Amino acid sequence: MPGYIEDRWMTKKPDPATGKKRRTERWGKGKRYRVAGIPGVKDRSFEKLEGPEGAKAWLAKAQHESTSGEFVDPRRGQMLLKDYIEQEWWPRRDYGNPTTEATVQGRVWTHIVPHLGHHPLNAVKTKQLGEWLKTLKATAGGGTGNEAWRYLSAIFQAAIDDERITRNPCRRQTTLRIPTRPPAKARAWPKERVLAVQAAMDERFQLCVDLGVGAGLRSGEVFGLAVEDIDFDGQGILVRRQVKKVGSKLAFALPKGEKTRKVPVPEYLLRRIEDSLSRRPAQSVTLPWKDPRPPVTDREREERAPRTHSLILTAARGGAIRRDGFDTRVWKPALAAAGIIPPPVETRQPMKHRPGVFRTVLTFKESREEGFHALRHTFASVQLDAREPIVAVSTWLGHADPSITLRIYAHMMPEADGRGRSAMQNWFEGIP
Repeated sequence: MPGYIEDRWMTKKPDPATGKKRRTERWGKGKRYRVAGIPGVKDRSFEKLEGPEGAKAWLAKAQHESTSGEFVDPRRGQMLLKDYIEQEWWPRRDYGNPTTEATVQGRVWTHIVPHLGHHPLNAVKTKQLGEWLKTLKATAGGGTGNEAWRYLSAIFQAAIDDERITRNPCRRQTTLRIPTRPPAKARAWPKERVLAVQAAMDERFQLCVDLGVGAGLRSGEVFGLAVEDIDFDGQGILVRRQVKKVGSKLAFALPKGEKTRKVPVPEYLLRRIEDSLSRRPAQSVTLPWKDPRPPVTDREREERAPRTHSLILTAARGGAIRRDGFDTRVWKPALAAAGIIPPPVETRQPMKHRPGVFRTVLTFKESREEGFHALRHTFASVQLDAREPIVAVSTWLGHADPSITLRIYAHMMPEADGRGRSAMQNWFEGIP
């Protein structure tokens, strides 16, 4: 087999006079033993204390793995996890969706890089993972922790493909408790709560509640709804776009899952839309499509070309409504006014560019269960209680598959009323 061990401190051939090897000029300097001559394997040196046995063992292992095409030089795994993420893993990511990309980047640089980034790739073992999980559980929820674990596992798997390590420490873990995503159980609101929250809002935004509970629209879909999307004759709403935030900028995009849909709506909702438009006509808003970042290629320039739509709901100063601004300035104050969440905590913070001047900041309690999505859950509850087919409700909600709708809303479906029992009785009649 190719490969050999060189002793750098002694000559290769013995002295003709004494029959013994002589010391070289490198005697006592640097690492003594060098393994070399294996095709595709970088030479490796060993200290004197490791002795020729260590070199021989590594030579045998490298020869075997080189022959089978499985050799991974351990030194390639000494790259810091942070450097690998920044220099190799992240530049190759292409999620095709800037929002997803921003979410992944936020999870990795917030929950992984600060805590594990200083470790070499091949030094992250069960002990380091256990310490990281303790920190993760103390600083993030179960859903966020579960995502961070999956991203870390994907990073190590990529490092295996890059031949930097041979094993993914996140795989086949039996001693660590991995964060789990808490089961989401949708809860519908009673009519009284919906009306109380709506009444506590500024009148110009009350239509948002009607669209959420009356058509099951997500908040971004409400903000992206245009006049041309309303089918007054067919009594339906075409859900064809959303307004989404990418970084600090807004863009139009297809609804979640990149699926458009048509939702049947009652006359009441259509009248509410007409009434809102009569008081505040729709405004033309122009935004990039899908990604507000400057295009690099001609194809990106074509795909991201700005589009203009006559939006039914716009911000107080014009333009598209920002979801985070709506949440803090409209939705949560209405929840607090309706007594659903506690009043906000007021703090005074100094203004960055105006020394000696302070501003009042209102901080509301975080509550995912009381978010705008509760209106969508209420829509689904009403439809299911009316015994609309699960497939139809799934289509109106824009779910990728009816099984998703069933998993989220099965507890809202009405109990069986014995019709199946009667049907089976009829089937068995006449059988002796």
